[in-house]
Amino acid sequence: MSDNAEATAAEIAQLAVGDRAPGLAQLALSLADLMDGDGGATAKANAARELRAVMADLRKLAPVATESDRVDELAKRRQDGRLRARRS
Repeated sequence: MSDNAEATAAEIAQLAVGDRAPGLAQLALSLADLMDGDGGATAKANAARELRAVMADLRKLAPVATESDRVDELAKRRQDGRLRARRS
């Protein structure tokens, strides 16, 4: 696999959208392969433009990350404390 195709595949895997939109994911990989191929500069520029658009669509389909930080943990503990206080 070429550099662009590897980077594109890694981003698709990170976004976890391969199962949600397999056609778009495959199109993105095909466009990345075209960018790494022996085509002319115009063909590569066109492939890059289309890849950028397809990846933007895939990013929109990505599930929202549910990472929490210290502030989120404190807010949850505070909310839990309020709920316990109401029950008492």
